[in-house]
Amino acid sequence: MLSHSKQFAIAALVALLWLPTALSDAATARPNLVFVIADDCTFRDIGCYGGQAHTPNIDALAEQGMKFTRCFQAAPMCSPTRHNIYTGLYPVKSGAYPNHTFAKAGTQSIVHYLKPLGYRVALSGKTHIDPKEVFPFEYSGVKNNPDMSAIDQLLSECAESSTPFCLFACSNEPHSPWNKGDASRYPPEQVKLPPYLADTPVMRENFSRYLAEITYYDDQVGQILELIDKHEMADNTLVVVVSEQGNSFPFAKWTCYGNGLQSAMIVRWPGRVQPGAVSDAMVEYVDVTPTFVEAAGGEPAEVLDGKSFVPVLTGQTDTHKSVTYGIMTTRGIINGSDAYAIRSVRDDRYRLIWNLNHETKFTNACTKADYFQSMVQAGRGGDAEAAKLVRKYQYRPEFELFDCDVDPLEMNNIVDDPQHIEVVTRLKGQLRQWMQSQGDEGVETELDALAHQGRYKGKSRAEAMEAFRRRDSGAKPKSQKRPGGKKENVK
Repeated sequence: MLSHSKQFAIAALVALLWLPTALSDAATARPNLVFVIADDCTFRDIGCYGGQAHTPNIDALAEQGMKFTRCFQAAPMCSPTRHNIYTGLYPVKSGAYPNHTFAKAGTQSIVHYLKPLGYRVALSGKTHIDPKEVFPFEYSGVKNNPDMSAIDQLLSECAESSTPFCLFACSNEPHSPWNKGDASRYPPEQVKLPPYLADTPVMRENFSRYLAEITYYDDQVGQILELIDKHEMADNTLVVVVSEQGNSFPFAKWTCYGNGLQSAMIVRWPGRVQPGAVSDAMVEYVDVTPTFVEAAGGEPAEVLDGKSFVPVLTGQTDTHKSVTYGIMTTRGIINGSDAYAIRSVRDDRYRLIWNLNHETKFTNACTKADYFQSMVQAGRGGDAEAAKLVRKYQYRPEFELFDCDVDPLEMNNIVDDPQHIEVVTRLKGQLRQWMQSQGDEGVETELDALAHQGRYKGKSRAEAMEAFRRRDSGAKPKSQKRPGGKKENVK
């Protein structure tokens, strides 16, 4: 038996031998964080989610990581969605709930949470956020898309200095106009349209070009993954790829249906996430910031609405949230109804939608588009199904209830079914409670929306409304006419 002195000597030697490794492990304990986001992509159209789009890079990533089947966002429009992700706050609480919006002064974002942990925090591509004080990212971008050269340089500098980084790579695809990618891969006559879209030649042509842009986005995902491999960072990088809100066809973007609020989410984190895993845990975009903060070794701020789902990623639990929420405001959007507030709540099985201005005709940029107008013309020409879908999209009851298990496309409103009275009562209560906790006054909040758009910052509701009505009608890049000849940027 060894003496105590010899045992101590051996232990000391082992400790000395272990120390460099321990220090090295400590230095690499903070993973790099990469978040890649599409723009107006319905999750069901991605290959590994059962869609027609050719997405080999995203599909391969799903085999290397975890695919979430129930990821949701709080708003079906670009600007509030991105504020939602970066602040970890729901839209009304941050003030960023209409489109082209801004966060309240003093709001903190993921940059403020990760920089003190030693991270460089960068955003490359589409921004749609404001003000810069709330979002002090390192910015780069090429025509609203990720700048691969800038990303390459960021990774190179971080590798050389052993600095962890958080990168948000924000694509502009497949946002309309659909003019990128190879549409010949998707012949219009072979495209499979979802049953909530009328089958017209114009619809098929547009859907073909939309699918081509999803493949274009997939190529961008592939380029970013290649850069991570190039700098030998894959083993210590948490990668998240999402699809954002749904596409701009009817019943998706600008609505609180599942096709507007549900998102693809795939997470790869070598050594922490089991390859090929599929999770039914309900997560939200508002959870991204606290998840990244925890993964980086920090403590998520208590003020956040989001909740870290690191325990789901690491297999400690298979559940996360019991309900998710959604909000849509049309005031101030392109061709939007003057006021059409929508709120929603979804539990494990059911989605309840509250159309607070249900007496009003629902309009947005989609209803002026050629594909929607082709549905209108088909209906007028005798296509009863097309006419039914047009009316269903533009005229809605106050409440809608869908059984998402048996009706995943949410086409059968069962709110008046006596068997679901208890479900409706419970979900109404949860929705109202959430709205109250957010300071959301429903119609009054809708009427205040213009004052929360960047162009009317600092104006009262009345001043913003007057400025909105008197806006100059001069042409702007990528614009679309509003009723009366006024124009707005479509992004």
